[in-house]
Amino acid sequence: MILDQTLTLSDFQRVVREFGVVELSPAARQRIRTARAVIEKIVDGSAAVYGVNTGFGKFATIGIDLAQLGQLQHNLIVSHAIGMGAPLPREVVRGMLLLRAQSLSLGHSGVREEVVELLLSLLNADALPVIPAQGSVGASGDLAPLAHLALALIGLGELDYGGAVRSAAEVLAELKLKPLQLQAKEGLALINGTQLMGSLLALSVLDAQTLLTSANLAAAMTVEGMRGSHQPFRDDVVRLRPHPGALEVAAELRFYLQGSEIAPSHADCGRVQDAYSLRAVPQVHGATLDVIRHAERVLAIEFASVTDNPLVLPETNEVISGGNFHGQPLALTADALCVALAELGSISERRCEQLLNPALSGLPAFLTPHGGLNSGLMIAQYTAAALVSENKVLCHPASVDSIPTSANQEDHVSMGAHACRKLREVLENVFTVVSIELLCAAQALDFQPLTAGAGVQAAHEVIREVVPTLAEDRYFKPELDALRGKVRRGELLA
Repeated sequence: MILDQTLTLSDFQRVVREFGVVELSPAARQRIRTARAVIEKIVDGSAAVYGVNTGFGKFATIGIDLAQLGQLQHNLIVSHAIGMGAPLPREVVRGMLLLRAQSLSLGHSGVREEVVELLLSLLNADALPVIPAQGSVGASGDLAPLAHLALALIGLGELDYGGAVRSAAEVLAELKLKPLQLQAKEGLALINGTQLMGSLLALSVLDAQTLLTSANLAAAMTVEGMRGSHQPFRDDVVRLRPHPGALEVAAELRFYLQGSEIAPSHADCGRVQDAYSLRAVPQVHGATLDVIRHAERVLAIEFASVTDNPLVLPETNEVISGGNFHGQPLALTADALCVALAELGSISERRCEQLLNPALSGLPAFLTPHGGLNSGLMIAQYTAAALVSENKVLCHPASVDSIPTSANQEDHVSMGAHACRKLREVLENVFTVVSIELLCAAQALDFQPLTAGAGVQAAHEVIREVVPTLAEDRYFKPELDALRGKVRRGELLA
């Protein structure tokens, strides 16, 4: 992939998860050189410019001698690399390397080409800085995590390469890459930014797309297992309140349900309405889809943004201190997506109850043909309920919090890294809840003598490849784990 001004979510996926190779475009190289020339001119002059020849944060009023500008940038990295906690997953770090290189390549940061080249060399070699997960408050960007990323570029810290974690100096030597000797502005350009938040949010949005479609499929299976009505999913019904997500979800449900023999068989039954968890799937799942689409729009802007400070404006030969590093757009988006995904889990758990409760389903209690001696899927719903309740705690918005840093110079921060990290937890919990619903719905369909809709029927067959019908109690957690793996990887949908 050629790194230029436009980076899409699909590009991100190809590079971060599919290991696409990245190189700078000629236009990007020229932009980088042009911005660097502005910094070199400042270095040769006498004007005080923040981050170039001054200290940082509260020390912004302290001038730095020309001979110490490189040491200033080195000190910035080693002093800020003080994150804590477990290392970030490898794909998150790959995303950070890509997004940091992308932002610097836009030509408003003032670094040399060598800086961006080394970022891409590590990404292409899959030699990844070991970055602790904790330490960012989401403004001045992700300082501590990005400092750990930058640490590897100067030959310090550790790199995860070839299945082992080793010293960065050793791995760089093996790859025949030279550690950077940082020059004016470069350390600050490497650590001021939103790339931890951006990587986490981008990965979550990609996974949320798979999760939502899996939840739509689970809902369609439950509708068939419950002998529910298809009428609420009609286009002419949903179009009377035409939120885009609701229309798209309803169309997907109709696709899964087409050709059903179950729906016509109870056309004249006495049930007037289904429960909300069945009837309102387009409205509830659709609202979540609308939030996912908003997150995609936010990421499209973020991927095309320069998020460090100060900003270099080559057109006017200015270097301006701004607030582009502030994580608020990502923090609010992550919090909204956290709530939206949790709602998918909440309504999915209620559909599990519909399936397992004989008073609601008309099916054997807990979907076991021999209740009493057997508990069937009773505790599967307990697990779903536990995860849904855990998500309620995790959904408290991180972005409503702030705590001053740098002696109150940085007096309002976004907590965007917190929002994005807990979003990942909620996402994983909901994948489990939806997998439990798929398990329950497949069992319910075993009691239906008629053929379900084509999509539902196909999904049922795939589920039965990993989870056989539960005729009697057995230890089936490994089977549920296998099903969840298929759902998580998108294999059930494929």
